[in-house]
Amino acid sequence: MIDINATLIAQILNFLILVGILRAFAYKPVVRMLKARQDRIQESLNKADADVAEADKLLAEYKAKLAEANAKAETIVMNAEKRASEEREEKRAEMKREIEQMRKAAQAEIAREREHAVEQMRAEMITLSMAAAGKIIAKNIDKSENEALVAEFVDKLNKDKIGDLPC
Repeated sequence: MIDINATLIAQILNFLILVGILRAFAYKPVVRMLKARQDRIQESLNKADADVAEADKLLAEYKAKLAEANAKAETIVMNAEKRASEEREEKRAEMKREIEQMRKAAQAEIAREREHAVEQMRAEMITLSMAAAGKIIAKNIDKSENEALVAEFVDKLNKDKIGDLPC
C-alpha cells in the first residue's frame, strides 16, 4: 500500500510547483510557438491555394489567348487562300480576255489577208483575161465589144465566187 508521509507530500508539492513553473515559463511559450507555427503553416496553405487559383486563372487566360491566336491564324490563312484563289481567277480571266483578243485580231488579219489575196487574184485574172482575150480577138472586136466581154467575165467571176468571198 501507499504510505503517506512527508516525503510523498513534498514530492507532490514539488511536482505541482514544477508543473506551475513549467506551465508559466515553458508551456505557454511552447503553445504560443506552436500556435504561431500553425498560423504560418495555415498562411502558407492559404497562399498556396491562392497561387494555385492564380495559376489556374493564368492558365485559362493563356488557353483563351492561344485559342484566339489560333482563330486569328486560321482566319489569316483562309483570307490568304481566298486572295490567292481570287488572284488566280483574275489572272485566268485576264488570260482568257487576251487570248480572245488575239483570236479576234488573228481572224480579222486572216479576213484582211484573204480579201487582199482575192483582190490580187481578181486583178491578175482580169489582166490575164485581158491579155488572152486581146490576143485572141485583137483583129475582130473593137474596143466597146472588148469592154463588154471583160465586164461579162468579171460578172461571171462575181457570180461564181471563189470560196465564200466575192471576187
